[in-house]
Amino acid sequence: MAHNLDCNMMNVDAQLKDFFRSIRKPDIWLLEAAKLAKLRRELLTPSSKGGGGAGEGFDVTKSGDSRVGLVGFPSVGKSTLLNKLTGTFSEVASYEFTTLTCIPGVITYRGAKIQLLDLPGIIEGAKDGKGRGRQVISTARTCNCIIIVLDAIKPITHKRLIEKELEGFGIRLNKEPPNLSFRKKDKGGINFTSTVTNTHLDLETVKAICSEYRIHNADISLRFDATADDLIDVIEGSRVYIPCIYAVNKIDQITLEELEVLDKLPHYCPVSAHLEWNLDGLLEKIWEYLNLTRIYTKPKGMNPDYEDPVILSSKKRTVEDFCERIHKDMLKQFKYALVWGSSAKHKPQRVGKEHELEDEDVVQIIKKV
Repeated sequence: MAHNLDCNMMNVDAQLKDFFRSIRKPDIWLLEAAKLAKLRRELLTPSSKGGGGAGEGFDVTKSGDSRVGLVGFPSVGKSTLLNKLTGTFSEVASYEFTTLTCIPGVITYRGAKIQLLDLPGIIEGAKDGKGRGRQVISTARTCNCIIIVLDAIKPITHKRLIEKELEGFGIRLNKEPPNLSFRKKDKGGINFTSTVTNTHLDLETVKAICSEYRIHNADISLRFDATADDLIDVIEGSRVYIPCIYAVNKIDQITLEELEVLDKLPHYCPVSAHLEWNLDGLLEKIWEYLNLTRIYTKPKGMNPDYEDPVILSSKKRTVEDFCERIHKDMLKQFKYALVWGSSAKHKPQRVGKEHELEDEDVVQIIKKV
């Protein structure tokens, strides 16, 4: 398998060299990203005749209300973080590649059960299959939040390398999906419209990118100043958009001046896993980035249950989502709901299935007689 992967990479390099030799127009370099993305997808998606499937992660059953993955180079402290935050044992040692498989643990925080995954250390070239990179990054794609663990001694170098590996495997960190629509059609050619001024894309470039994917008929509408990469991401359709925290570990080994420099990094949280410095701050940031919604249940004639909330994601927090989380058959008996809390105009408010709930609302479901 490793030999085949190396051969595939050589083929990709050869195809890219041929492609760049064929470049004639000065502005055609914009298509480099499309060609590279297409070739990389073909490399990482072997045919069914070959052994194994594409992008297979570690066999770890999802549990709890949300999943967070620890990603980083070897020996940056991921296992120590897992041990301290969850009480789960993951082997710790001073040599590299101590963790060879995915070790799960569970954090109980503000009533939510958060699954934390200690993933094996990745190396440069992980997105192309080096080491166990494909397994690590495939598992990271299933997470609701990624924590990139960095060594405080060399955080910027490692940050850029890891971002490159994750980006190459279709993971977009701390980004929203591009605000553009793309729809294939049977005829009519490429129809390109925009509601804003475009500084990166024009009709010629859009047609050329679509041609790389053998798309000759499509409607494309932009609602922001999109780049070629944005369009490629939408055409590929396999990108995932995941919030990310940069946990800079071992801050006990650097000076206050260096710590102040690191403090300017966006999405940054300084910690010392070994000395248990700022682990509460990291948990608070995890909760913020997961953006979970706690809903308390209130059985008829009883007080609300504040001990065991129903946890919903910020994108699926209607009364209907709440009912489905409790039991799949509850909607069949649903008549209306009474809601107390910040989403209610008055307390209680009688609402239907489409009502959007807010964090720490109290809900009572009234069933059909």
